[in-house]
Amino acid sequence: MPHRIAAKITGVAGYVPPKVLTNADLEKMVDTNDEWIRTRTGIRERHIVENGMATSDLATEAAKQLLAQTHTDPMAIDLIIVASVTPDMFFPATACLVQDRLGAKRAWGFDLSAACSGFAYALTVGAQFVGSGAHKKVVVIGSDVMSSILDYKDRGTCVLFGDGAGAVLLEPAKDGEGILDFLHDVDGSGGQYLYMPGGGSLHPTSRETLEKNMHVVHQEGSQVFKYAVRRMAELATCLLERNGFTGNDLALVVPHQANERIIRAMQQRLGVDDSKVMVNIGRYGNTTGGTLPLGLRDAVAEGRVKKGDLVLLAAVGAGYTTGGVLLRWAY
Repeated sequence: MPHRIAAKITGVAGYVPPKVLTNADLEKMVDTNDEWIRTRTGIRERHIVENGMATSDLATEAAKQLLAQTHTDPMAIDLIIVASVTPDMFFPATACLVQDRLGAKRAWGFDLSAACSGFAYALTVGAQFVGSGAHKKVVVIGSDVMSSILDYKDRGTCVLFGDGAGAVLLEPAKDGEGILDFLHDVDGSGGQYLYMPGGGSLHPTSRETLEKNMHVVHQEGSQVFKYAVRRMAELATCLLERNGFTGNDLALVVPHQANERIIRAMQQRLGVDDSKVMVNIGRYGNTTGGTLPLGLRDAVAEGRVKKGDLVLLAAVGAGYTTGGVLLRWAY
């Protein structure tokens, strides 16, 4: 059944660090080449933080731009949710650091971990607080510094990811606008195919975990690819069908930017043309929690979405997690 929520996005902003790592740069670091990367992923370049820049820095910059754009007083924010798998540290939560830097002294907050589906999950969670009447202004942020957990000798992973953040403001909505429905699920049996084994309670940091290179992303690419291709399409189709829509009704699809081939497979299943699909993976790579809000940010900047448009967000991530949100654009 559809899950109607009286919450809408009233602003979106994003931030990527200035430093660019191109495919040509990676050719000098690992056994790969530009053609191999582009033909298999669609990625040309990605943005990477300088030493000392953390997830909270990207998140704070995106949030500052969001508040300036929407003319929002930090003191008016009720809640801050940060979706990330690369928090500055286990605790305090990155949301606490962002709250302090924004001067949002009346807000509470927390981090949410769902890998590449994190922003979709956080958006739905934040919307519940608005839709229930508990809060009037919720900031939802997706931010990751994936370069901090990559092995730049592993060409199967290091070419895929970049660093970036995006943020949206959620406020109360009227009937027929804002978030219409969401669909999330988990298949925990897929956790063995995309994970970082070291640093948690199972394998606390030690000389052994460092020597075994356990503090970086480990992925079985073919398994993740096959699952993502199937579930992204299934998720999108299910969300549309149970709300009485088809691909023809969509004005914009913002898919998670993991691989352009996954995006095109979903596009084909939905039967929508290129003009309706946001693809910016070529510029940013996979920014994990940042991909969906950065996609929305770029779509707004390019004039590809307007008030009343039907928009679909869809993501699949480690876990496996799956997240989809269907909404009417509200501004």
